[in-house]
Amino acid sequence: MSAPKAAPSPSGKPDAGSTPLLTVSGVNKAFGGLQALSDISLQVHTGEIFGLIGPNGAGKTTLFNALTGLYSIDRGEIRLNGQRIEGRKPHQVLCAGLARTFQNIRLFAEMTALENVLVGRHARTSSGVVGAVLRLPGTRREEADSRERAHALLKRVGIAQHAHHLAKNLPYGDQRRLEIARALATEPRLLALDEPAAGMNPAERAALRELLLQLQSDGLTLLLIEHDVKLVMGLCTRLAVLDYGVKIAEGTPDVVSRDPKVIAAYLGDETL
Repeated sequence: MSAPKAAPSPSGKPDAGSTPLLTVSGVNKAFGGLQALSDISLQVHTGEIFGLIGPNGAGKTTLFNALTGLYSIDRGEIRLNGQRIEGRKPHQVLCAGLARTFQNIRLFAEMTALENVLVGRHARTSSGVVGAVLRLPGTRREEADSRERAHALLKRVGIAQHAHHLAKNLPYGDQRRLEIARALATEPRLLALDEPAAGMNPAERAALRELLLQLQSDGLTLLLIEHDVKLVMGLCTRLAVLDYGVKIAEGTPDVVSRDPKVIAAYLGDETL
């Protein structure tokens, strides 16, 4: 199915005349004889929550790694806000406005929650080594601003009380939230979340859903990999489904959930 011509707004209504924030065109990636991605094309519009689903090994995380510069692609184009980003290094993709979290949590375990978020803020600071060593006024102001923003982000994701706790000592669900806060600290236009609800209990998943909806209402665009089918179907504006590196369906949750190819490859008889 092709993407709709009009971008859904945070309210879910079409925003006529808008252009895609992310455009993936004919992306291919192989590892030796394994074709991990085959001619993948999709569009993510500003203000929507776009889901990427499929069975294990379908190529979802490979696509995330290609989008964020961890993998080079063999063929195709990736555009963020109209600018090509394929071939850029991860920090360059980040500075262009695409941040991500990981399927396996990648926090700095021996640093506090606040310090982890400050690492994310580094992508948006300009003070260099000289300013840091000499403690120049501009550097001190920038550091104070970063700390204020970091505290605000910890509050935003609901873990302000853990600001000075080591990341390794946080409950699992709060570590997931901390990863989101660190990604938000980079001021992304598009936030890619790789299984953010993995390992969470029902209450934590409900709180995560509310957080993601709040981020969307703030104007952030979200790209989501998630195996919790009910969460995805109730949260996303549109979905793309991968199977063996091929996109087999794309559309609204209602359309995708009734697609025979999706039911056969992934959903089975699960009640939505």
